[in-house]
Amino acid sequence: MTDWVPSEALGRRVLCGTEYATVRYVGSVPPTAGIWLGVEWDDPQRGKHDGTYEGTQYFKCRHPRGGSFIRPNKANFGVDFLTAVKNRYGLNDEQDAQHGTENTLVFGKKTVEFVGLDSIAEQQRQLNQLVDISVCECAVSHAGQKEEIGRTCANIRHINLSKNLISSWETVTAIASEVQNLETLNVSGNKMKFPSTSTSVSSVFSKLRVLALNQTAVTWTEVLLCAPGWPRLEELYLTSNNIMVLERPDNVLQTLKLLDLSDNQLLDGSQLHLIAHLPRLEQLILRNSGIASIDFPDAGFGCKTKMFPSLKHLAINDNKISQWSSINELDKLPSLRSLQCHNNPFMDTEKNPETLRQLIIAKISQLEVLNKSEILPAERKGAELDYRKIFGNDWLAAGGNWNPEKNNPSEEFLAAHPRYPLLCLKYGAPEEGELKAQQPLTLKNQLLTLTIKCPEKPEQKPVQKKLPESMTIQKVKGLLYRLLKIPGSELKLSYESSKLEGKEVELDNDLKPLQFYSIENGDCMLVRW
Repeated sequence: MTDWVPSEALGRRVLCGTEYATVRYVGSVPPTAGIWLGVEWDDPQRGKHDGTYEGTQYFKCRHPRGGSFIRPNKANFGVDFLTAVKNRYGLNDEQDAQHGTENTLVFGKKTVEFVGLDSIAEQQRQLNQLVDISVCECAVSHAGQKEEIGRTCANIRHINLSKNLISSWETVTAIASEVQNLETLNVSGNKMKFPSTSTSVSSVFSKLRVLALNQTAVTWTEVLLCAPGWPRLEELYLTSNNIMVLERPDNVLQTLKLLDLSDNQLLDGSQLHLIAHLPRLEQLILRNSGIASIDFPDAGFGCKTKMFPSLKHLAINDNKISQWSSINELDKLPSLRSLQCHNNPFMDTEKNPETLRQLIIAKISQLEVLNKSEILPAERKGAELDYRKIFGNDWLAAGGNWNPEKNNPSEEFLAAHPRYPLLCLKYGAPEEGELKAQQPLTLKNQLLTLTIKCPEKPEQKPVQKKLPESMTIQKVKGLLYRLLKIPGSELKLSYESSKLEGKEVELDNDLKPLQFYSIENGDCMLVRW
């Protein structure tokens, strides 16, 4: 590196050792001689000032100590795309020795390792078959000589350009314009300038399906300005861009199936309404996005919203959601099947993680996977039955009644428990006996010692278990699923007693406790599935 400074150095990205920065000033800094670069570091801890030296402001920084001056010979302005490709994949003996087994190329589904290729012609032939290229952290800053990429690497479909020195979207377009069949592009970690006005639509990205723009400082407005050039885009990753405000995408992003806005502090949950009519969006990732509430005001209790019509997978981990009402709202999504919601304040309202899981399952009717764990039919049934029982007294106090003509729960109750009427229709209203407060267990007189047998599975050895006589049949089934490692099928329970020789009593009501069936110490429980 020398004191040479490229033309249009202002705004260029540079590498100094292992630290990234943006050039904010080029020129003299009296009383010193020679040319200096004023840079704003990505890591402000690396800087010394805000661009002011000896009372003169040469440039501005976002952080009061994010800037400093360096000599041009300390700055790496980067290399062109093809140079980075050749360096990365070791197209000379020195680099082969340096990179060793890292020199692998992907041809379709076939991975080939290259060490010490014999001829330039062979190298070019192999490069021309290259499908998947990664030049992550290779100091790429510009496209290079026009049409050279297209001549050398005609079959590229996937490019990883993350963490390089690309300063503008124009550079990305210049590289992509020579790749006819580009499907996947990752330019994350390049802080660059995007178009601020509408640009003419070209066919450069006509086949692009996956685009990652994480940590690029792009705004949502800039995304929408570029989006007409992405007519087939299916996955868009925009994490860590400080996006706070969204706008409705009119006639763009209509093919999008996945959108990741994680680690952006959105102004509020209502921002989601602006992207709620993307017709094909199936997966929305909103981890750590500052959301405190979710609502779909176009739909009432028990109704489905017209927003997010295709949304199947939603991730809202690490947010600020404190009210259960937001979980109620998710039941309005017509296609929701999978939810991730760890690390939200509403989860602190229930200390028992199993109970917490049951509450969420009961509140969202179509959910099949919660926090990456499948919800089996037996678990859903148990969760819904328990929910109906737990809030039964609240239902009665709010105007609920076993007599359909007198059943008129308050609006407040329905707002807090919108699925409760449907659960009563599904399983019947909770019986009075179910809602009586359970007395505290005393080990002395409330544990039953039972022998558990599987008459249709002779290889399963009998097991002795002590169970509280107040334990419901539903909870016994849950215990048996885990104890006997039974797959998700419907259990049928009965018991035999020495007092009822030759007779089996079916345990047919999941809501009843063991004591309801007069089971005693020493009886035998029979399990079938």
